[in-house]
Amino acid sequence: MALLWSRISSILPPNEEQFPLQFSDKVESSVVEMLKRSRRQLYCDTTSTSRMLNAQIVVDISWERLNTGTWRDVDKEWRRVYAYGCLFKVAALCRENPSEDEVLQAVRTCDMGLLMGAAIMDNILQVLVRILQSELRKTAKDEDESEHVEIKRAKIVSPHVPSIKEDLAIPRMKCPSLESFNTNHLIPLKPVILEGIVDHWPALNKHPWSIDYLRSVAGCRTVPVEVGSRYTDVDWSQTLLTVNQFIDRYILNKDQTSQDGGKPLGYLAQHQLFDQVPELKEDIRIPDYCCLCEGDEDDITVNAWFGPAGTVSPLHQDPQQNFLAQVVGSKYIRLYSPEDTDKLYPHQSQLLHNTSQVEVENPDVERFPEFAKAPYLECVLQPGDVLFIPVKHWHYVRSLEVSFSVSFWWS
Repeated sequence: MALLWSRISSILPPNEEQFPLQFSDKVESSVVEMLKRSRRQLYCDTTSTSRMLNAQIVVDISWERLNTGTWRDVDKEWRRVYAYGCLFKVAALCRENPSEDEVLQAVRTCDMGLLMGAAIMDNILQVLVRILQSELRKTAKDEDESEHVEIKRAKIVSPHVPSIKEDLAIPRMKCPSLESFNTNHLIPLKPVILEGIVDHWPALNKHPWSIDYLRSVAGCRTVPVEVGSRYTDVDWSQTLLTVNQFIDRYILNKDQTSQDGGKPLGYLAQHQLFDQVPELKEDIRIPDYCCLCEGDEDDITVNAWFGPAGTVSPLHQDPQQNFLAQVVGSKYIRLYSPEDTDKLYPHQSQLLHNTSQVEVENPDVERFPEFAKAPYLECVLQPGDVLFIPVKHWHYVRSLEVSFSVSFWWS
C-alpha cells in the first residue's frame, strides 16, 4: 500500500489554487471554511488525525442535511458538499501507508459519495475507487477452498421449472429486424421474447457473470439491498451491504437459514450499480431496438436485478417500455394487459397504485373474484432471452434460482 498515495495524488489538482471549491449561498460560510481547511490540508504537512477530523465534520454535517426532510427536497449543493467530504476522508485514510482495512473503509466512503452525493471534479470518486480496488486486488489472498465448493453447489442446484401451456406462452422471435419489431410488437404493444440479440454481450461469453466474477469486480463495493421477498411485505426494508456480504448472507446463506426457515430474502435491485462498477457496465450493451425510442441513449434507465431463488416482484406496471434481459439463472414471468386492470385489483393508496393486491400464484378468490377471469401470457426466461414488456403491461416475476437480470426502461 506504500505507493497508494502517490497514485491518488496524481489525479488531484497539482496545488490548492487549482482545486475547485465553489458553492452557492445555500451552503453556510462556516461549512465552506471547513471545506477550505480540508483542501489546505491536502497540500501541507499536518497530522492524519487532524485531516480525518475535519473531513468527518464535513461528512457528518452534510449527511444530516441529506437526511432532513424528503430526498427530492435536498439541494444538489449539499450533495456536492457530501461528495467533497467523502473525497477528503478518503485522502485522510490513504495518506500514510494505509492498512487493508483502511483502504476498504476508503472504498465504502467512495461508494457512499457516489450513492448519496453529486458528481464533482469530473466524477473523481469513480476514478478514486478504481485505484483503491486495483490496490486491494494486488493484496487479495486466494479464496478458501471450501468457498469454491459452496459456489459450485450454488451453481448446480436445478430449479423446479413451471410448465408453460402452449396457448399461454409469450411468443418468441430470433433477431427480428427493427422494422419487424416496430410493426409487430412496439406499435401494437404486444409482448415478445427476443432471442439471439444479446449473445454478443461479454456478460454471456467473454467473461460470463457468476458469483466468482461478481466478487472479483465488485465484492468490496457497498450497494443498496432490498430485504424481504417482495416490496409489498410489511417487513420489507432496505440496507447497505458490500456485494460480498450480500452474496454470503442471501445467495449462499452462510449466516442465516434458508427462506423456508422464515428468514428474509435479500435482493440487489438498483440502477446505480452500473455507474458504480463500470466493469459490469462494459459487459452489457443497450439493445439496438432502443433506437426506436423518442429520446437519446442518456434517457434509457439501466437496472440491475440480482437475487436468490424465491424473490418475487409482485404484479405491477411501469410507465415505460421495458426490455428485460436474463443473464444468469431463470425467472417465471406472467404478463397481463392494461385493458384488464379492473380485474387485477390495484392498491388504492397513491404509493402502490401501480401494484396489484393479488398474490398471483396463490390468489384469494373470495377477495378478488374477477382475477381468475383476467387473461395472461407467461414464460420462463432463460439466460440470453430478452423479454419486451410493453408500457403499462402488468408483470409478475419470480426467480426460480440465483438470478441476475438487466432491464432497460425507455420511452
